[in-house]
Amino acid sequence: MKPVIGVLLAGGQSRRMGGGDKNLNELAGRPILAHVIDRAKAQVDRLIINANGDPARFEPFGLPVVGDVVDGFQGPLAGVLTGLEWAAENAPAADWVATFATDAPFFPDNLVARLFAGIEDRGADMACAVSGGRTHPVFALWPVRLARDLHHSLTVEEIRKIDRWTARYTVAEVTFPVEPFDPFFNINRPGDLEAARHFATGI
Repeated sequence: MKPVIGVLLAGGQSRRMGGGDKNLNELAGRPILAHVIDRAKAQVDRLIINANGDPARFEPFGLPVVGDVVDGFQGPLAGVLTGLEWAAENAPAADWVATFATDAPFFPDNLVARLFAGIEDRGADMACAVSGGRTHPVFALWPVRLARDLHHSLTVEEIRKIDRWTARYTVAEVTFPVEPFDPFFNINRPGDLEAARHFATGI
């Protein structure tokens, strides 16, 4: 596989968790983000955190923190664009960016490899994960070559939804099993954190 830049999407406002950074909540004795980093770093060549606000709160993780390249909390598509533009400037040998949600600490350890295989098998432009009949567009592999197209779509066309933009391209949807639980289970509410703690005891 060619070099891949991993982007941890931590730019959300976590309203359903009462605000703040839900990825800093504790799971099995460590922040959720620490679990996400462990799973992601083995699958990519370099890893950055996409987050807005004071980057000092992520300093203990020792990764570059990059704010959105467009203003106004434009959602995960802005994080994707940020990753693509960062890769183009800082890692010119990398043709791909893999994005990961930072509130889903159990995603597969072969995620990026399988997304690559999906792209190659289907001659697709990009790939995203699917489980239980649901697509997970923030767990995806994106080509750096589309950075300019995405920038135009966000800033000129004001497209905000990932699937509205990706509908213009061929997307390989790669399905993952949901047993013993959905690996893309994400922590949105306080009750989800309790469920995640239960899942973590079985890993």
